[in-house]
Amino acid sequence: MKNRKRFLPLALAISGLTSASPAWSDLALNMTPGVTAMSREIYDLHMLTLWICVVIAVGVYGVMVYAIINFRKSKGAVPAKFTHSYTVEVIWTVIPALILVAMAVPAARTLIKMQDTRGSELTIKVTGLQWRWQYDYIDDGVRFYSTLKRDANAARKKGSGVDPKTVENYLLDVDNALVVPVNTKVRLLVTGSDVIHAWWVPAFGVKQDAVPGYINEVWFNAETEGTYRGQCAELCGMDHGFMPIVVRVTSRDQYKTWLASQRTQTSSLAQAQ
Repeated sequence: MKNRKRFLPLALAISGLTSASPAWSDLALNMTPGVTAMSREIYDLHMLTLWICVVIAVGVYGVMVYAIINFRKSKGAVPAKFTHSYTVEVIWTVIPALILVAMAVPAARTLIKMQDTRGSELTIKVTGLQWRWQYDYIDDGVRFYSTLKRDANAARKKGSGVDPKTVENYLLDVDNALVVPVNTKVRLLVTGSDVIHAWWVPAFGVKQDAVPGYINEVWFNAETEGTYRGQCAELCGMDHGFMPIVVRVTSRDQYKTWLASQRTQTSSLAQAQ
């Protein structure tokens, strides 16, 4: 009874925090399936590996707890006289090896698919800079920079007087989003112009390093229209945390309209120069 009274205030405090804070309802402790077939395959692979590890952990710790309880000194347990067993050593070597092979086969298959850019319908060159992104639609003659949106850039500065909570999608919005059509295999040629960056959009299951002087290839095919956000995932300098990624997936007709407007802007700038 005394122990109950001792822990009652702690239990009430935890209960109050979980019920009062809306953040607990948004807490996610797992990966999300995403909006591409590849991202869902990565999710399934992750879950398969997780449950295999859970089964192994339960088995190993179960045997440990059983041995601790049933073979303790107070129950009169006597230490064994043998030093080792070749049979047991072979078993605990072969079984983990087979498990690793069984896990490696689907993982290797998925990795090969992630690098297979054949059949792409749209190619975009992505260049990471300190601290923004440059997008080149290689076959369409469109090029632009994507930078942290001005309101967020102003709010992040010390002494700005702006409450970041009043800025929508704080640090996750840009002035020029990457726009792609839905149900289209998009090939990205990812590189860097100064230091190593990383182009990462979780909803697509895509994370690719942007290495200066080297071009990495990756692809995605978004099956759902919408706006998807990511960030630079490689520490690249002072403003690393302020170069978000925004991808807008539209219908094919909307994409054609957007592309035409971008071509007009590009030609106007070229004439002005």
